[in-house]
Amino acid sequence: MSLERLRVFLHGAVQGVGFRPFVYGLAQEHGLRGWVSNTPEGLCIEAEGPTPGLQSFLCDLSLKKPAHAFVLGLESSYLDPVGYEGFEIRASGKSGPKSALILPDIATCAECLKEILNPGDRRFRYPFTNCTHCGPRFSIVEALPYDRSNTTMRGFEMCDECRAEYGDPKNRRFHAQPVACPQCGPSLELWNPQGGVLAQGHEALCVAARALEKGLILALKGLGGFQLMVDAAQEEAVAQLRARKEREEKPFALMFPSMSVLREVCEVSALEERLLLSPESPIVLLEHRQSDRSVAAAVAPGNPCLGAMLPYTPLHHLLLAEAAIPVVATSGNLSDEPICIDEQDALQRLGKIADLFLVHNRPVARHVDDSIARVVLGREMLLRRARGYAPLPITVNGEAGGPALAVGAHLKNAVAFSVPAEGDRTRVFLSQHIGDLDTPRAVEAFERTSADLPAVYEVKPERIVCDKHPDYRSSQWAQACGAGVIAVQHHVAHVLSCMAENELEGPVLGVAWDGTGLGDDGTIWGGEFLRAESGGCYERVAHLRQFLLPGGEAAVREPRRSALGLLYEMFGEELVRKREPAPLREFSEAELKTLVSALKSGVNTPRTSSAGRLFDAVSALLGIRQVHAFEGQAAMELEFAAAGAKAAGSYPFPLGPASQGAPAVLDWGPALDLILRDVDNGKAFGSVARAFHEGLAQGIVSVAQFCGLGKVVLTGGCFQNRLLTELSVEALRKAGFKPYWHQRVPPNDGGLALGQITFVSRCQAPVPGTGA
Repeated sequence: MSLERLRVFLHGAVQGVGFRPFVYGLAQEHGLRGWVSNTPEGLCIEAEGPTPGLQSFLCDLSLKKPAHAFVLGLESSYLDPVGYEGFEIRASGKSGPKSALILPDIATCAECLKEILNPGDRRFRYPFTNCTHCGPRFSIVEALPYDRSNTTMRGFEMCDECRAEYGDPKNRRFHAQPVACPQCGPSLELWNPQGGVLAQGHEALCVAARALEKGLILALKGLGGFQLMVDAAQEEAVAQLRARKEREEKPFALMFPSMSVLREVCEVSALEERLLLSPESPIVLLEHRQSDRSVAAAVAPGNPCLGAMLPYTPLHHLLLAEAAIPVVATSGNLSDEPICIDEQDALQRLGKIADLFLVHNRPVARHVDDSIARVVLGREMLLRRARGYAPLPITVNGEAGGPALAVGAHLKNAVAFSVPAEGDRTRVFLSQHIGDLDTPRAVEAFERTSADLPAVYEVKPERIVCDKHPDYRSSQWAQACGAGVIAVQHHVAHVLSCMAENELEGPVLGVAWDGTGLGDDGTIWGGEFLRAESGGCYERVAHLRQFLLPGGEAAVREPRRSALGLLYEMFGEELVRKREPAPLREFSEAELKTLVSALKSGVNTPRTSSAGRLFDAVSALLGIRQVHAFEGQAAMELEFAAAGAKAAGSYPFPLGPASQGAPAVLDWGPALDLILRDVDNGKAFGSVARAFHEGLAQGIVSVAQFCGLGKVVLTGGCFQNRLLTELSVEALRKAGFKPYWHQRVPPNDGGLALGQITFVSRCQAPVPGTGA
């Protein structure tokens, strides 16, 4: 049986409460080897053993922890084993300075929940109850040290009772900076869209709950900004929210009143339950029960999964206890804009969306979206790192040579800054999810976060790292900052990001598959195989066969254009007469003639190796999706079709050998021929989609065998696709390779800033002749 090493970082009340002996006993119970130690920042555990034992150990850490312990944050990673012989309690780590970490916002603890539901408690029904074990942190802090005067709570003078709790070392509110009660803390109001006050206090919450039951749309000022809520069971109400928010088909997240209600709607594994009940309390992608009819189809059209979460603040607990229904809980914004954090801004931007506004007078220092996670191959994978996780750092190998700021990419933007850690290490602080930089408001949020995060830690970056693409707004901002800017190729940053969180040294084979990234040769990359060295040097050893994208950016929105590019690459101008696949029928005669002419002349038809566009094209060829309603939709629907089908072999993706120093080419041509044949013969689309996924996984193995590197890193937005990741990992393992994928950092562009920082820490200056 294969062994793995599980590393766990625990933050909170985990020292001096018997946690290390508890961990020791738990490790013995599960037959694990390794160690546990206190660190300046919390508790660190490394445990080795069979995967099932490690998974049970991880769940038991939260479920069976010592009575007086409280976990404020838990992040885990599976790494390569190192061969521990037993389990030991190591001496407390004292190396390195004690860092003033800003903890993320933390879900309501059990003790606070008891108080707000207890009619005899002075905080009964108080929606801003918190203690040292839970409540707002990152969303209210404005400067260090983390004292009340440096938070948005400074305007609320503590009453005598709260001050006594705050000053009592035996009280769980000892030095809880946001401590408050109904007499001295923030308060609720219910407004109409013009800002008129309709109700206050608990009455405001009750009226809001009744409004949800009636199908009205509620804008709620939450922990890190506004959320838009509506009854998840009412089809017309959900459709109304879609129309007003201008969010055509992208799935909405749901908040459930309790785990028992959630289980009636979704399948929930032990690991998924741990995530849902964790202090981080992210949105978790779960399988929707086919028998369930309590959730409107408009919540997640055509999607077999639901993004589900549980209440994570007292306000959410009280509201959902009153309404007793699952609700849509989506970001309070118009599509492609950052969420609102101020009630006056919300009235202006959300006034035509929401029917009512449930607001409070505690200011939000910065927007913090809900995090999104899913379980892949028995491990947690973050798809969006925000509330509950940001801005906790990740420590990487290599000396950054002074503080650096990495500004990420254009889509799913997040930024990061680094400071030296103990030894030859670098601590990287990752920002919360910012989003796509397609609107002026989004760019403003990016600029604010790029300045805000280092400022809170009183760090002035000496260098700025950005993507090589000159049209990314993040890159333009970096270049405008002046000297000391280092540009890193997009897919190299993806590979280094995955290497960093898996603590890998090169050489590795990096499989970086996504929608787009500017390549070193000026073409659009996205189906890359990179040999990455520890020093930051890299070589493009292979890539997916290239094809033209008619209309450039328009092809990103229209999978039918990607399909047309594939067909033209295969059949040239004869494609119209030779084949009649679904995408060609989606164009008018005039449109098709114009696009074929553009392909022939090369006008606005960039050449790409993008795996993301290949997924789009196959989705269009199967008639699944011709035009996107949201980014990545065609590939998602192709995955759904494949996941529901039985394995029926795989399509061939032969590897053409490299010539004259050029990279090898993984050819989709033979697979495309068979796909067209099978579609013509009426083969089930699910079987075709499955064979396509299986073929890609085997193609990855072919390149790994060609390169002869034992470690293979899977990264980029395409590996959000659970089926692709699972098939690739299984195929690589079967062929004798060691695959690695993302866990604590998103595989999409939300993890790019970590790779950019890692490049700086490993390669102090660009290396001539390496593409670096």
